[in-house]
This record gives sequence, C-alpha cells and structure tokens, in this order.
Amino acid sequence: MMKNLLLIVTNVGMYANTNLKTGLWLSELTHIYHSANKKGWRITIASPQGGNTPVDPESLKPLVLDGISKSYYENPVFMDELAHTQSLEEVKNESFDCVYLAGGHATMYDFPDNAVLQSIIRNQYESKRIVAAICHGVGGLLNVKRSDGEYLIKGKSITGFDWFEETLARRKKEVPFNLEAALKERGVNYKKAFIPMTSNVVVDGDLITGQNPFSSKEMAKVVIHELEK
Repeated sequence: MMKNLLLIVTNVGMYANTNLKTGLWLSELTHIYHSANKKGWRITIASPQGGNTPVDPESLKPLVLDGISKSYYENPVFMDELAHTQSLEEVKNESFDCVYLAGGHATMYDFPDNAVLQSIIRNQYESKRIVAAICHGVGGLLNVKRSDGEYLIKGKSITGFDWFEETLARRKKEVPFNLEAALKERGVNYKKAFIPMTSNVVVDGDLITGQNPFSSKEMAKVVIHELEK
C-alpha cells in the first residue's frame, strides 16, 4: 500500500559564533529515503524555510560515509532535491503517514522553536500517525505541546544524541544546548545505548526515535516496519 512520508531537514549551515560548518547529517536522511524509495512510496523533503539544505562535512568523512549515503551524495537528482526543498509552510496542510525529522547539529538551531514544525508534529501525533526523529533531530520534539497544553514527549520513552556522545564528537562547546538534559527536563523516559555511538532505536506507540547517526539503518528499518503494520 502506498505511503506518504514527510522528511524534514535543516537550513542551517554554520554553528553560531564560530566558523565551523554544520548541516544535515547525510545518513540520517539517505537511509530512510532509500528504504521508502525502494517501496515506491511518496517522499517529500521539506525544511523550515525551504530551499537549500547544507550537508555537514563531518558526515561525508570516509569513516562515517556508508555506501548508500555515498551513492546519494553522488546522485545529482537527489542533491538537487536537497538544494530545493519545500518549506514547512508549503506542506503544513498535507496529510502524511510519517513525519520524520532528520538530524545533524544544525537542527538544534532551526527545529526546536519553529511554530510550523510544532503544529505539523502535534497534528500528526494526535491523528495517530507516526512521528519519527533521529539524533539531534529529536530536538524538534522538545517544545511540541499537545492540544491539552502538556508537552508531547512528557512520559514517553525516547532517545537522542547523548551528552557523552557530544564529548566524543568534540562539539560540547559549540552546541546551543545539551539535548540529553533538555529531554530529561521534559520528563521523558530517556533510553540510551549501553555503548556510545552504537545503534539504538526506541519505539513508544506512534513515536519512534533514534539515538545517533549509527542508528540510521535500523531507524529506517523500524519506521518501514511500523508503517507496514
């Protein structure tokens, strides 16, 4: 059965107050895109402002750039999609089977306080349709409130890039906030992998979260499985 996915990516290309580049962590988009594309499902890539999505150069390094991500990075049609994403404003009234927030440190700047993104996620979740987020993209869930005024993620089992992983990534001084601490402040049941930088995906009903870039492949598999149930 045909499914309709909204994949949300960042527009930010630099850390604030530094000359360090950031952006979308490529594998966190390519694996779900590849899995859905193989199914023949409809895919829409959108970003807060629309237009170009910068790719984090760290995600293109040989040690982390897997075969699937490399093939998409070298695909001019796919890269043109990233250069011309739709805006959230353009897609906010459409219906999707899954709304998926891809990560990258950049999302910490343009996801958490975006009112249109919050509205899309709230409507999606309250319609009992899947909301998924991976790594720093989980920050896009932080400030979403349900119609009753409670935070959507309060009491939910959830994961996301943890603070020790931020140490390993050497970005503790650059990031605008501590994602792990912020999630815990919302009253979530925070679940992280026993070994940092290893795959971890958490499912709590219609909410699916992945911890880090190394969860990209499993995340795609789990999302596809949940959509086909």
